[in-house]
Formats: sequence, C-alpha cells, structure tokens
Amino acid sequence: MMVLAFLLRLIATLLHVALTFALAPLVMGVVTTLRAWALGRRGPPVIQPYWDLYKLLRKATLVPDTATELFSAWPVACALSIAVAAMLVPGFCTGLLTAPLSDFITIMGLLALARAATMLGGLETGFGFGGAGAWREALYGVFAEGALLVVLLGFGLLAHGVTVDGIATAFASQHIGISVSLGFALVAMLAVALTETGRIPTDNPAGHLELAMVHEAMLLEYSGRNLLLLNYAAMLRLLLWMSLIGTIFLPFGMARATDILSWPGGLLLWLLKLGAMAVVLPVYEVSSAKMRVFRVPEFLGVAMLLGMLAGIFLFVAARIGA
Repeated sequence: MMVLAFLLRLIATLLHVALTFALAPLVMGVVTTLRAWALGRRGPPVIQPYWDLYKLLRKATLVPDTATELFSAWPVACALSIAVAAMLVPGFCTGLLTAPLSDFITIMGLLALARAATMLGGLETGFGFGGAGAWREALYGVFAEGALLVVLLGFGLLAHGVTVDGIATAFASQHIGISVSLGFALVAMLAVALTETGRIPTDNPAGHLELAMVHEAMLLEYSGRNLLLLNYAAMLRLLLWMSLIGTIFLPFGMARATDILSWPGGLLLWLLKLGAMAVVLPVYEVSSAKMRVFRVPEFLGVAMLLGMLAGIFLFVAARIGA
C-alpha cells in the first residue's frame, strides 16, 4: 500500500508539473484576448503566446557590448526560480511529493530571487530605463514582501502551519467559512499578486511608455532565447499567483494525490478557478487606471495594514475562544 501511495503521489506530482508548464502561456493568452475584447478590439488568438515563444526560440540572441559575462545568466536564474516556485504551489490536488517543501517562506524567497535576477539583468548594460525599472522593482518588492509576511501570520494562526499544502488542507477541512480576517488577507494578497505580476494598477503590461514601465523596462536589452526565458517566467508567475490564491482561499474540491478517482474533479475545478480569475483580471484592468509610481507604496502599504489587521483579529479571536 505504501508503494502504491508513493506511485500515485509521484504521478500526481508529474501531472501537476506538466500542466503548470503547459498551461502558463494559455492563461496569459486568455487574459490578453479577453482584455482586448473588453476594450472593443479583436485581440490576438489565445494561443498567441505559444507562437511568440516559438519565434523567440528561433531568433538570434544579441548581447550588448557594455554587458558582462553574466548577462545571459540572469534570465536563466529568473526562469528557474519561478519554475521551482510554481512546482511547489499545489494546483488540482494536495498531498503531492512537493507538499513538505511548499513552505510559504521558501516560495517568497524564490520569488525574491527571481526579482533580484531580473533587476540585475536590467542593470547589466547601464541602460537608463533598465536602471529605472530595477529601482522601481526594488521599491515595490520591499512593500510586497512585507505584506506577504504579515498575511502569513494570519495563515499560521488558522492553519497551524506555513506550507501552502497544509494551509489548503486546513482551510478545506476545518470549515472556516467567510470571515473578516480572511477577507482582509485576500485583499492584501490580491494587491501583492497584481504588483508581482506587473498588472494594473501598479504596472501596465500593454504599455510601452518608457517613463512609466517597470518590468518591461528591465527587458529592453534582451532578445532571442534570453527574452524567451524572461517572458515565459512572467507567464509562469501569473499562473503561480492564480493557483496560490485559488488553493488558499478556494480549497474546496481539491483532489487527494492518493485517491486517483478524485483527480478528474480536482482538475476540472482547478481549470474553472483559473478560468474565472482569467476573466476577472482583464475586466478589472480595463475598469482601472495605472497608478503613479510614488502611489504604489501607499497601495502596498494598505495591503500590509490589512494583513496586520487580519493577524490581529485572528489572534484576539483565538485568545477570546481560549
């Protein structure tokens, strides 16, 4: 029985990894197409990101004269960090082989490593816009990581653990229901997710105004396979955050790795969650405006405050209940 359970967990883990890597460009394509439709445009086909990655794979990789030998290493470091983090976040089921490794702090560290690699890549050539984008990315990262840490405090009080798999299992089995604390934590995580993925209101992925770019400004000097890795990392990051929010706040219906009969239902519900978030995101973006750069810390400061309130309310409730 133990061998059978291990084999099922192994197969579920491999299936999770394969689906995560395969669906990342599709999710980005759906978001881009729906955003164009919401603006009254025709938009590209949903499979356009796959073609874009294929074209970048065939193009030559250029290295600026002012860059160092590490110029091509930063895209690899960024893509690998995001890939490992995406593998650690459970998608359609719990109990994967990566479950003990899905520590929230580890995932935050991998995201920070990817951010640092992207920033260093933007600074490689001494290009002015790359430096400005790296400065803004560093500013946003300080507040985003702080907000995630205080949100993690609330998760730890509720789930008595800090692994994503453990949090999802606890939230699904304890019937926590709707609470003010979880609402605050959800809003805080959504604000951080929008910042980390470079979406409106903190950044505009469809804009190319140099003075307002953040993520795109750090990629201007990259081409070919280096740009492919950075673009694919951005697609994986979007899917990662959607899966993370869906796993923590919508854990219902998730399959169990050792129960193969629950896999189809878990897969279907996971795809529905991704589809719902892929629809809500462009609708929110077309109805909102991009913030000024110096307003983003205030935006993330509110997220940090909401995360602190969530932890304080949960702590007070636990003390009163005791």
